[in-house]
Amino acid sequence: MKKFLQARRKTGFEIKRLSGRGAGLGSVESSGKALVDIKAGFNLSMELGAHFNAYGICPEGKMARCTIMQKVLSVPIFNKPVLVAMSMPIMQTAAADAAPLVQEPSASAGKILMVMTNHDRYPSRTERTGLWLAELTHVYDALAAAGYAIDFASPNGGAVPLDPRSLGWPHADAAAKARLNDPSFMARLQSTRAVADIDPAAYRAIFYTGGHGTIWDFRNNADLNRVAESIYRGGGIVSAVCHGLAGLLDLQTEEGRPLLEGRRVTGFSNFEEALSGVKDQVPYQLQSEMEARGGRYEKAVMPFGSFALTDGRLITGQNPRSSKALAQALLAALRNEPAR
Repeated sequence: MKKFLQARRKTGFEIKRLSGRGAGLGSVESSGKALVDIKAGFNLSMELGAHFNAYGICPEGKMARCTIMQKVLSVPIFNKPVLVAMSMPIMQTAAADAAPLVQEPSASAGKILMVMTNHDRYPSRTERTGLWLAELTHVYDALAAAGYAIDFASPNGGAVPLDPRSLGWPHADAAAKARLNDPSFMARLQSTRAVADIDPAAYRAIFYTGGHGTIWDFRNNADLNRVAESIYRGGGIVSAVCHGLAGLLDLQTEEGRPLLEGRRVTGFSNFEEALSGVKDQVPYQLQSEMEARGGRYEKAVMPFGSFALTDGRLITGQNPRSSKALAQALLAALRNEPAR
């Protein structure tokens, strides 16, 4: 009970009522459902609503008071505090929707290179793909708020297409939409630098954004491999989220071994690819390719759950909801590495 109360205070949620089949003062029956009425100290953000939905939870209402439905695990008896505590990791993803205040870039902080796709087509589907917007904006906002200078690049340079699915609810939260409505930010996405023109010595880290388009133009790109390997061998950080891991598949150490070999790594899972509905369109599956290169692949317990890993100067995030966790891991790594 003590741990439950601590978790409740940490999240800012007040549990008001618990009811359901077998619920009450005692327990909840196996495979039953529990209704949890929650009073929160802030509005239910689009991001939080999306996270609820990913776990089969249906929030009602957008304001501070909402009702959620969660399945109870198949165990003989569950005490009420334990049941409610199960929801806490889901709730903890709630965050302010507004984009953070951006500091002026600091020369002492250093520069970060963010790489995005130019590819926007599937082999046989009419809908387009491209950059998954929040995978860029969540990391960009965190780094910009910390004072880092950020350059945008892509394999060919020029315009970056946006995956239409990433632009609406539940995938684009208010912070991502703020960038979508920011003319100067969107102009930068129309005029990215070509990777071939990048001097890797100028950067402390490289970050590969995601979106299915990266499956095609991040891999087997000699210029992109050159830049990333140079940054890493010079003491910098290599990071990627979701399908952006395609850019790490062919990276090598100075000894000519795969950079992923023996390293803890994550990225879009085979199961998530199947759930995404485009498994038949992609030429390979990231999880399988990472494992084939000796990567020690790990993933969240639930598909589409937030999950990020740090293995030395290699930082990876599993899926779109992992971009904020990756951003914090990248910031921590940058603080621990001397400026170049």
